[in-house]
Amino acid sequence: MLRRTLVASLAGVALSFAYEPVAVAYLMPFCLAAYALTTRGLRARAGFVVGLAFGVGFYFVHIYWMSPSIGAPAWLALAGIEALFYGLLGAVATLLHRLASWPAWLALAWVAMETIRSTWPFSGMPWGRLGFGVVDTPLAPALAYLGTNGVSLVVAFLGFLLARLLLAARGRERRDERLFAAAALVAVTAVALVPAVAPWRLAEAGETTVAAVQGNVPGRGDDVLADVEGLTQNHVDATVDLAARVAAGEAPQPDFVVWPENSTARDPFRDTSIRTGIETAADAIGVPVLVGAIVDDGEDHVLNQGIVWDPVTGAGERYTKRHPVAYGEYIPLRGLLEPTGITEQGQLARIPRDMVSGRRAEPLVVAGVPLADAICFDIAYDDGLAVQIENGAELLAVQTSNASFIFTDQIEQQFAITRARAIETGRYVVVAATNGVSGVIAPDGSVVDRTQRRTQDVVVETVTLYRGATPAIAVGEVLRLLSYLTTVVGTAWALLLGRRSRRGVGAAPGRAVGEDS
Repeated sequence: MLRRTLVASLAGVALSFAYEPVAVAYLMPFCLAAYALTTRGLRARAGFVVGLAFGVGFYFVHIYWMSPSIGAPAWLALAGIEALFYGLLGAVATLLHRLASWPAWLALAWVAMETIRSTWPFSGMPWGRLGFGVVDTPLAPALAYLGTNGVSLVVAFLGFLLARLLLAARGRERRDERLFAAAALVAVTAVALVPAVAPWRLAEAGETTVAAVQGNVPGRGDDVLADVEGLTQNHVDATVDLAARVAAGEAPQPDFVVWPENSTARDPFRDTSIRTGIETAADAIGVPVLVGAIVDDGEDHVLNQGIVWDPVTGAGERYTKRHPVAYGEYIPLRGLLEPTGITEQGQLARIPRDMVSGRRAEPLVVAGVPLADAICFDIAYDDGLAVQIENGAELLAVQTSNASFIFTDQIEQQFAITRARAIETGRYVVVAATNGVSGVIAPDGSVVDRTQRRTQDVVVETVTLYRGATPAIAVGEVLRLLSYLTTVVGTAWALLLGRRSRRGVGAAPGRAVGEDS
């Protein structure tokens, strides 16, 4: 057990190196093979311990950026909760290993684990899904066919087939069984690479020129609330400067402009100076500006919104962030925690009001363009983008404020997730960040242009609009539901086989209980 636990924890650490800032994605199958081998042949309780060790090794390293930015307690709590899911899967894995086709069963269970922990508890944490780590590999085009869930399934299946091959190679299996294990691994790899030679392409729906404004955060750059007026003024200045360059023929005229999340960190409908700044910028550039604003929602709540601000008609359509961050933008169980005084301490003291989740399903219409909006962490969730695309979105925008993480690897991790979403949806993505990183990403995941951190900059690009939906939108949801069903069925079947084996029924002579053929 000690050796298994140590190997599992090291494999988890190695898996974190598959993501930014190291980004060696080819480590993933080997890490998953180690997960399978170390949980094999154990009882469920021991499998939980080994799986937990893997989760601790992976997640505590993967989101270490929370410690210096939000605080060590938040990092320890969130990483610990997420690690538990890998432990629970380890317990389930000990049962699924009893099934003859255990690599497939276990791969589906992995997807079930990823999707559950990505949405629960308190909206979950989707960072670290396998599908987010393949953007710079030949497997990336498969995102448009299979979605993030499907690519996670493929990567997990490859890793577990590799484990099956290693078991066959070192065991007493017949030669044809070893050949079958090798052939299965080669066949799945070959099929997974087919999209690389036949990428999915959507129908073009025209073009638009868009500007992403990165105004920069005053001061040290890691606190958007330190100088709210200065933050908005930076975005006003950058937009007015763009207008001057357009007038001088030095930059193309955009059809609309995107400001980042928190570019107005105070309600523009109540603060006259903030609203005047927005109007000044919109009047100067002469086109709609998609503003990122914190808007009051009564005495106890706030909204994080993208507001289409027209130079003539003013504020129009709005998108409200769907997935506020627990203990970062709202405090779950506030009523229970307030009597203890904990909500008045540290980071929680900066959240006097809870942020309310949005439910908009229709894309925003900005300068005639149906635009799917995502605010910051929304980009890592499946639901918001999918429903807006199904309702006709032809372009994606990400309004983000990563200022709290500006000195950490979170910036590049989120940008990589955004690149994966561009491939998955088959659309251009325009990213506007307060102080890093803004840019434009093509439907194949390539970066058309991007800014540097902690700078004031504007990216202006003409992009193609696309209509329709990639298969990924439907397939990803089907696989999520299928993974739940197969995990329950597979676990029940394995328990039944174990009970029959203990009764001496159906156990092959000379084989351990639960060993597959």
